Amino acid sequence: MAKKGAREIVALVCSVCKNQNYITERNKINMEKKLETKKYCKHCRKVQLHKETTKLK
Repeated sequence: MAKKGAREIVALVCSVCKNQNYITERNKINMEKKLETKKYCKHCRKVQLHKETTKLK
């Protein structure tokens, strides 16, 4: 059976080079804003700000 609830699958995109590097889940109810975290980008080769997008590649 499929999961039920408030979890949503989102992709994290580098704000500098615009490459999708990570896929994660978030809770829609507890987080109204979009997810933003600093993570390592393998294309830029340094830690950059990654923002949430719903388009999965």
